[in-house]
Amino acid sequence: MSQDPAQAPSRGAPDATQVSLSLVSHTNAGKTTLARTLLGREIGEVRDAAHVTDLAEGHVLIDSAEGDRLSLWDTPGFGDSHRLARRLEQSANPVIWMLAQVWDRFRDRPLWSSQQAIRNVRDRADVVLYLVNAAEDPADAAYVDPELRILDWMGKPVIALLNQTGAPRPPAEEAAEIARWEARLRGTRTVRKVLALDAFARCWVQEIALLEAVEDVLPADKRPGFSRLLGAWQARRERTFAASIHELARRIARAAADAQDLPPGRLRDTLRELGSSLRPGRAPDDGERVDTARRAAMRALAERLDADIRASTDRLIELHGLQGRAAQVVLERLAEHYAVETPVDEGRAAILGGLVAGSLAGLKADIATGGLTLGGGLLAGGLLGALGAAGLARGYNLVRGKDVASVTWSDEVLDGLASSALLGYLAVAHYGRGRGDWSASEHPPHWEAVVREALEPQRGALKALWAGRAQRPSSTEFEPALERLLATAARQALARLYPGFRP
Repeated sequence: MSQDPAQAPSRGAPDATQVSLSLVSHTNAGKTTLARTLLGREIGEVRDAAHVTDLAEGHVLIDSAEGDRLSLWDTPGFGDSHRLARRLEQSANPVIWMLAQVWDRFRDRPLWSSQQAIRNVRDRADVVLYLVNAAEDPADAAYVDPELRILDWMGKPVIALLNQTGAPRPPAEEAAEIARWEARLRGTRTVRKVLALDAFARCWVQEIALLEAVEDVLPADKRPGFSRLLGAWQARRERTFAASIHELARRIARAAADAQDLPPGRLRDTLRELGSSLRPGRAPDDGERVDTARRAAMRALAERLDADIRASTDRLIELHGLQGRAAQVVLERLAEHYAVETPVDEGRAAILGGLVAGSLAGLKADIATGGLTLGGGLLAGGLLGALGAAGLARGYNLVRGKDVASVTWSDEVLDGLASSALLGYLAVAHYGRGRGDWSASEHPPHWEAVVREALEPQRGALKALWAGRAQRPSSTEFEPALERLLATAARQALARLYPGFRP
């Protein structure tokens, strides 16, 4: 057995406290994977085989400034639970009898592993975290009954954790899954709470809920110290949250302030370009040639945003203690999301504005035929999906009174960047270490509606921010307001995904 990490507390508060959690389950249920996710580092060995963890391994989850310490023990999995429970039931004092037995580590591995887990619970645990495989139907998990009888004999408070739940689901579906397992576990003396906490797709909000549940079942003398530990854990996660929102706000602010100047052009060329776009699939002839300077400007703007989103996503991944690089997602329709500001008078602007809606089909055809090749990719956590049809409402935004024409991102694109930034944050924040290095994947469909609802109260403030771009402010002037807006929306999104969370 590894050395106990819960050594005597360092000098601090007179009531400095040590609390130990023992992580137990049937063999190969994902204990070590979940331990890695909670610890934020690689420990033990993870592979699809029984009894991978040989000995109980203790690790420090967190220390408080007052000298309190919270430790987590990863234990060998329960083996032949039915045979062990039958043997225990034949003894007047089951636990003492079992711990007195000498089972061979290699010839009777299932019983030996079970013995090590029970020994750890008896000697170390203040609270037992009992993992169950939520991918199974509760009625089919035959190993649960004997293992719960064994834990009942130990007499320590148990919190059941639903692991291997799959991708994040809407709150109602998750609550229904918890209710099914609560019904399955009803009747045991020691199970005090059932929570969902998947090693592959958990969120820090769920970690806080777990520690709050632990605090509720601790003896009264340990609660003051544990309250400090809970505060330290939440402060750590809040710092990561704040740094993440700051990074996202900087990303969007840079996009809002970015512009690419164009050489002076003729209104007739602009009309011809838009006119050709009304005829899908037709390659423009010499009289309908496209504005190559404008396309070069679009490409430059796109490449900067592309590089910025990649670098920003990498920083977000690093903040969450993950590895991996931002994935490349090739966008075929990026040109639809530019705004072109051109110095023309009001009458001509009105003429051009009437052509915007009709230009959409032509823009698509232009891209399909290779007329506008932007190259590369743009990782935006679902930027195009977040923009939807609204992102195409103003392909060109013509404004009079400027000395030089410029290409900028439209207001709709910036709104879409805010949505996609929050979707990207949720994806990274839910990425458990059980999945290995970071890789982009589709977010659960219900997240889009959650983010949209969370951002809705901020639409007016965002509109006012984008209106201020006419004065060409620097990106740093956008950042404070964006940071406040994104933080509020992100907390509201988390509150919708986890109803018990207090934003």
